[in-house]
Amino acid sequence: MTQRVPAGTPTEMLIDGGWCSGSQGRFTVLDPSTGEPIADVPRAGTDDLVRAVAAAHAAQPGWAATAPRERGEVLRRAFELMTSRREQLAYLMSLEMGKSLTDARGEVTYAAEFFRWFSEEAVRIDGTLRTAPSGANRILTFRKPVGVALLLTPWNFPAAMATRKIGPALAAGCSVVLKPAEDTPLTALVLASILAEAGAPAGVVNVVTTDRPGELVEAALRDERVRKLSFTGSTGVGRLLLRQAADRIVNSSMELGGNAPFIVLDDADLDAAVEGAMLAKMRNGGQACTAANRFLVQEPVVEQFARKLSVAMAALRLGPGTDEQTQLGPMINSKQRDGVAAKVEATVSSGARAVTGAVVPDRPGFYYEATVVTDVARDSELATDEIFGPVAPIITVADENDAIAFANDTEMGLTAYVYSGSLTRGLRVCERLEVGMVGLNRGLVSDPAAPFGGVKQSGLGREGGYEGIDAYLETTYVATSW
Repeated sequence: MTQRVPAGTPTEMLIDGGWCSGSQGRFTVLDPSTGEPIADVPRAGTDDLVRAVAAAHAAQPGWAATAPRERGEVLRRAFELMTSRREQLAYLMSLEMGKSLTDARGEVTYAAEFFRWFSEEAVRIDGTLRTAPSGANRILTFRKPVGVALLLTPWNFPAAMATRKIGPALAAGCSVVLKPAEDTPLTALVLASILAEAGAPAGVVNVVTTDRPGELVEAALRDERVRKLSFTGSTGVGRLLLRQAADRIVNSSMELGGNAPFIVLDDADLDAAVEGAMLAKMRNGGQACTAANRFLVQEPVVEQFARKLSVAMAALRLGPGTDEQTQLGPMINSKQRDGVAAKVEATVSSGARAVTGAVVPDRPGFYYEATVVTDVARDSELATDEIFGPVAPIITVADENDAIAFANDTEMGLTAYVYSGSLTRGLRVCERLEVGMVGLNRGLVSDPAAPFGGVKQSGLGREGGYEGIDAYLETTYVATSW
């Protein structure tokens, strides 16, 4: 097929330092703005996966023995290359994923920062030495890379979800096999080329592409050379992967789904709350695990907040992600778009009111208008399910206790947002929320220097921050005396 991607974009897999095709043919990547093909990439088979794991396993000892400063410099050069190519990367992400260029540029900056952050953390891997309480011996510990890491990334942040895993893995001394989402493989292939250019040795970074991931991942988790699994995606798939990883007790990190409450108390600055809501809800068109999912607004201010939010949502310009004027791009595919539309329809049918949006536009591509729904029942689909789209359901709460009780009434616990004019009150609410991250009077929580992750069924472990590298390190303890 005729490729529509920018010149120089890799469309082959990277295994052991070489670009190669797959053993199972090729599959097509679509532009969600039009539904038309933009490129085709290899469909890897299990034999390709085995080659990638073998390459990573062969490269692992040498990379682990590489000086931490040298490993850090590879990541630092990758940061600089990503930064210098921000426009090209942003355009590619907008093309294959549909996000606006504004969001895509922000993601490139955010994604590159993981390479810079972990380039600095590479030289801070330490151990301890202390005397045993009995005085009989010394307790010496040191850290070692866990080994070959299998990295599984989603389509919604194709650059950042990859760098958030590759950065700490390489900094720790692990080699990796990355399997990107089938909807957005091109960004991952560009990142692989950047890391190779930055000096990552052959076999340290391998990328396999497929639209049939189940058999590949299952084969990888059966392979005794794979020592680490890091997955970002849905809770349902996460449960399945944990069951598969259990057979060999594979070290696993999970960043899973969310159902983020956005709590607006009656003393909040409503203009600031709406501004934060637009960021927390509409970043990436609502297709984010951290997206505000339920707006829990205290009764005295619910009508005013709903009115202000509806005005802001209705004003968004809908269009292709690659158009500079676009503020809200398409959803990733028709299945995702139709699922969101069905949730809205079911909730409205049960008595809720769509104030704005709730429309699938009559145009090519996978679009859904920015939507605000009020009078939402607490047991409706919009209140209980992760929406993953540009829909803001508003639920009235009586007070902060009511808001906290409903916010915590879910198996998920990734992110929450709280708006209050009182720091004391806001922090009191934050402390009682069962989540891994809270934005207090802020609509954005993600930061490469902060620990990212959830509680309950939203995941295991943390990515980013000082904690992010720990997932790729094992601790060895030596008992000795002198």
